[in-house]
Amino acid sequence: MRAQITPRPFLKWAGGKTQLIEELVRRMPLQFENYHEPFIGGGALFFKLYRENKIRRATISDLNAELIDTYIAIRDHVADVIGTLAEFPHRAEFFYRLRAQAPAELDLVHRAARMIYLNKTGYNGLYRVNRRGQFNVPFGSYKSPQYCDEVNLHAVARALQNVAIVCAPFDQIVERAAPGDWVYFDPPYAPLSATSNFTAYHATGFGFADQIKLRDVCVALDARAVRVMISNSSAESIRALYAVAPFRIEQVLANRAINSNGKGRGKLVELIITNYA
Repeated sequence: MRAQITPRPFLKWAGGKTQLIEELVRRMPLQFENYHEPFIGGGALFFKLYRENKIRRATISDLNAELIDTYIAIRDHVADVIGTLAEFPHRAEFFYRLRAQAPAELDLVHRAARMIYLNKTGYNGLYRVNRRGQFNVPFGSYKSPQYCDEVNLHAVARALQNVAIVCAPFDQIVERAAPGDWVYFDPPYAPLSATSNFTAYHATGFGFADQIKLRDVCVALDARAVRVMISNSSAESIRALYAVAPFRIEQVLANRAINSNGKGRGKLVELIITNYA
């Protein structure tokens, strides 16, 4: 039965790891206990590992409360989420009316349905919020977006059973991870230039001070015999942060997932950093 389940990411996500999956899997530890992913986003690596039966126990987390609520709603109430999405029309007027609703005023199921619908019908699949935490992506130009993918949502729900889903900042992983566990960090990437600085997945953003904190968290995890993998841009600032023991930096090529300028899409050098060989 497990082999028939083929869940895939149900959200589009800036910086999603679909193009980098094989490089990540190639560098995963040969053995580990619990799997942790503190910047779950679209969950491409998590679903890949699940499909290949490489996860026994997992905790996924993120600081984005709407995202985490969506994962929880699909895990616990997938039929209700699907039923709600099935009633949503693909119209600009409805999109903007739904976008204007405050997620905190909706129940869990409607929050999740709103998140999926806006993500699948919004411009370029972006998830972006302003400083007040309000989703501000405009209506997209899709003819027939698949925002009610019943088959995949059921598969995702099955994959999430018995998975701990937590809304928490990434540094709390130090309190949860135990020796022998594996943690994969996929933070908002450090910008390669001033114009490429996109960190608006959360109202507080993700600056270089956060990148430093993440490196320090990885050092603390290494001291506790926790295996760590980080993906990030090839910015010199990131190379310098991890140019110390016990980290190993490798360069890989990946397709740029989201860029408003079509000429800017193509292969980019990215970094995969581990504390193990």
